[in-house]
Amino acid sequence: MKKDKNYDNRLYTIFIPVILFFSDYLAIILSEYIAVNIRNYFITYSYLKIKPFMMYFVIPFFYLCGMFLKQTFMNRLQFWKVLERCFAAVFYGTTAIIVILYFVKEAGNTSRLFVLLTGIFAFCFIIFFRYIIKNILCRFDIFKMPILIIGGGKTAEVLVDGIRDNYGEAYKIIGILEDNEQSEKLKEYPILGGFEDVERIIKEKGISNVVIAAPGLEQNKLIGLVNRVQPLVHNLSIVPNLIAIPMSGIEAERFFNEKIMLLRLKNNLASPLNRWLKYSFDFFCTLLGTIVISPLLLLIAAAIYFDSPGTVVFKHTRIGKGGKPFGCYKFRTMCMDADKKLAELLAKDVVAREEWERDFKLKDDPRVTKIGKFLRKTSLDELPQIFNVLKGEMSLVGPRPVVQAELGKYGEYLDDYLMVRPGITGMWQVNGRSDTTYEERVHMDSWYVRNWSMWIDIMLLWRTVKSVIKCEGAY
Repeated sequence: MKKDKNYDNRLYTIFIPVILFFSDYLAIILSEYIAVNIRNYFITYSYLKIKPFMMYFVIPFFYLCGMFLKQTFMNRLQFWKVLERCFAAVFYGTTAIIVILYFVKEAGNTSRLFVLLTGIFAFCFIIFFRYIIKNILCRFDIFKMPILIIGGGKTAEVLVDGIRDNYGEAYKIIGILEDNEQSEKLKEYPILGGFEDVERIIKEKGISNVVIAAPGLEQNKLIGLVNRVQPLVHNLSIVPNLIAIPMSGIEAERFFNEKIMLLRLKNNLASPLNRWLKYSFDFFCTLLGTIVISPLLLLIAAAIYFDSPGTVVFKHTRIGKGGKPFGCYKFRTMCMDADKKLAELLAKDVVAREEWERDFKLKDDPRVTKIGKFLRKTSLDELPQIFNVLKGEMSLVGPRPVVQAELGKYGEYLDDYLMVRPGITGMWQVNGRSDTTYEERVHMDSWYVRNWSMWIDIMLLWRTVKSVIKCEGAY
């Protein structure tokens, strides 16, 4: 049996965890050095010096124990999951350090600012170092896990897109098994045979990891396929026929005697505590952000006025939580007589009228001013919506705020939209934005509401910054 020369399960389970362990250790030591210097810079009346044993052994020990308990060394995780687990590990480590310092009566000799800054920097540096390491390993194709995908349809497309976009995974797709026609998006991967060839392909290629992405397969055929593949490989994964079902916070329970599995689906936003956490996160982050970007707001306002004299900020009626209308603030990007120009354009231009009826947007909109084009391209025109967040009308992250006429396009997903406050950013803004179809936007909004978690909000905010910098899909 010929193994892939770039991968060995034993090397991965030893080599990568060791690299991550030392990477995390260096990140913690670096964090301590920065934290103690910042503390001594701002607090000059007493000089803090950390004992070497404490700095190089005790403090790293508790953080690394947290990383181990949260299984951050051994598991292949999506990047947002890495963030979540590392944050929890650092929080536990910081808490443990505070408790230990109290019991050994060293709390009075150790700066609380130092402990706090160490925790913050430790999280940031651990994530940064891990990001760099993963990218280096993936760029040089080192220790990528070769996988065989069984199925070459739409589900396999989604699976492959997830593998490509996910920094936390390191997979190498060596081929696809498909009985029917292969999806166009998967043409770059070779078809190694059909489902009946699975045993032969696994043995010839020395494959250890297989993913079955054929949710439409009849149950008896799927069971037969699993029974044939499982004894031959180390890892077998199955994509179930549960596409679009909310999976965040899902719990699985098996009934051993009955040979069935029960899935519990949680509605995270049904919890009053979660709604309070989301609102608090939105309010305090927005309040701090407003103070930081206030000079930029004034600069944009001046640029708009000198480019096209008139109102700088305007309110557009949008539909909020529970169907309640509200005035959504935006920087003005159009000329003052925009409504008149739109009516004239739609009356004489059939193509523009069809585009407007389909998307409620125009790609080449003659009403947009010069500075307005820049603001739309960078999405800076939406910055005044931070005041909607402070008023409790919007969230930082949520479904895209829509007008009354658009509600009909949500169909069976309308209740999902009305359940939460619309957001300044969201799934739509980081997944193609104006390049997506309206149906895709609706599905993205519904997915977000049903799968909400604080970490999804944080990741969407991070991806929004990247999308804005790259000006992806905005017009």
